[in-house]
Amino acid sequence: MFKNILIIGCGLIGSSILRASINKKTSKNFFVYEKLKKNIGEIKKIDKKIIILKKLDNKISDMDFVIIATPMSQYKRIIPHLNKHLSKKSLITDVGSTKENISKLKNNSLSKSLHWIMSHPISGSEVSGPKYGSKSLFINKWCIVFNDKNKIKQKKLVNFWKKIGSKVIIMDEKIHDKIFSITSHLPHLIAYNLIKTAQDFQKTQKKDVIKFSAGGLRDFSRIAASNEIMWRDIFFNNRKNVVSAINLFIKNLKSFKKNIENLDDKTLRKKLVNSKKVRQQILNLKQDIAKPDFGRDQN
Repeated sequence: MFKNILIIGCGLIGSSILRASINKKTSKNFFVYEKLKKNIGEIKKIDKKIIILKKLDNKISDMDFVIIATPMSQYKRIIPHLNKHLSKKSLITDVGSTKENISKLKNNSLSKSLHWIMSHPISGSEVSGPKYGSKSLFINKWCIVFNDKNKIKQKKLVNFWKKIGSKVIIMDEKIHDKIFSITSHLPHLIAYNLIKTAQDFQKTQKKDVIKFSAGGLRDFSRIAASNEIMWRDIFFNNRKNVVSAINLFIKNLKSFKKNIENLDDKTLRKKLVNSKKVRQQILNLKQDIAKPDFGRDQN
């Protein structure tokens, strides 16, 4: 597909793209720009043919495909290097979780001779770093590619994601940011707040709450262990939609509170039953496995 692929930032997502790309032979050569020494050591273990770049200089002029996989707050620092050294024949993409902000950034800061089509692979984990990357991370997972006037390059990007296992859908960035404020950003915020609430309860009651974590708190703690820099960037960059999602959540939480206070059996049970239907939808769409306790070993 490509001659030279450059991955800028090689944590969980970047290293998984790298592993999957090598496995599927999407390029003749693979280059990585990564600053953290511990990450570089892990990347070198993946494959001997990976070339580590210490700088984004004239060595990137031959790259025909560039994937930005750093936290979004780093994009501003990367763009000037792309403007200065990258060929106009190159295709750029990113894997950021919010898109209206990236669209504005690239429209305002990227050289008009360069071409950047945004992507968002819907996959990941609470762990971070190349140590945890997997060539199978994207298999049968959605990847959103964003509408672009250059249909030839758009098709090339779509084919790349399909090649490494993704199911691809084309979407508008405004719709994307609204949808994911509910399906991804709000659940993470709730997880962080629930853990904070448990910590506060533990302080005020002087009881060791955490060691008695039942399945609910335990599972939320997994989400709340996600990378704090990445999630700060997401919350800030999609703040308008996230705040709207929080307001809707508070409204529904108050409604649940009222049902419980009033012992409103009929209304509460109806809400609980309807919630179970969403879980079945997720299973029917093969977005999770149907095994109890998420398939954890019960032994």
